[in-house]
Amino acid sequence: MTPNPQTDQPTSEARLLVVDDEPNIRDLLASSLRFAGFDVLTAEDGASAFHLATTKHPDLIVLDVMLPDMDGFTVTRRIRDAGLRIPVLFLTARDDMRDKIQGLTVGGDDYVTKPFGLEEVVARIRAILRRTMASDGDDGILRIADLEMDEDAHEVRRAGEEIDLSPTEFKLLRYLMINEGRVVSKMQILDHVWEYDWDGEAAIVESYISYLRRKLAVPGNSGDLIHTRRGVGYMLRAENSDR
Repeated sequence: MTPNPQTDQPTSEARLLVVDDEPNIRDLLASSLRFAGFDVLTAEDGASAFHLATTKHPDLIVLDVMLPDMDGFTVTRRIRDAGLRIPVLFLTARDDMRDKIQGLTVGGDDYVTKPFGLEEVVARIRAILRRTMASDGDDGILRIADLEMDEDAHEVRRAGEEIDLSPTEFKLLRYLMINEGRVVSKMQILDHVWEYDWDGEAAIVESYISYLRRKLAVPGNSGDLIHTRRGVGYMLRAENSDR
């Protein structure tokens, strides 16, 4: 959090709306997210969630799929029909591929399966916010050190040199860039880059990371941006980053 120069009080990282009909989960999430630096609103059903979404305009909604009056998918459809593009992170108790696909189809941005770790929820929230804030930028370009990705033109440059990437390599690099400074596991990469049509081994991730490193190694660049955390995963970060 950064201080407000007029009040000397810390400003929140973002305003979140947490929606869950189970008080214990709702209160635990709200308290943990406030501790992490977010301003948090809460709702216990779909109607309240829709009302708060349309009147308070949160930056992101953490939305349980199973609610007493309408499910989270219906809430999301109503929010989208109202013309709001608020990002949605679904909470689901069912590790069902059909639920996950449906959630993304109706306009969700990500999902977490119960039981979940609070650190994972915070990390996914921040990843979604980075992604949506980046896509709302004036030039539509992601930048890390001397690496630039123009999502609209589907172009990548390192130190001013254009790099030819396959669609999968582009998607992998984008996922690493929007998670800058955060270690992502091979399974997370498989889930977000290869999505739901890949049943292969996680070794495919190692191969593509290797391809990407070679292509990003432009002569005269400032070093390797992709870092390996053995036994954990990969992270994209500039060598001189203080994170």
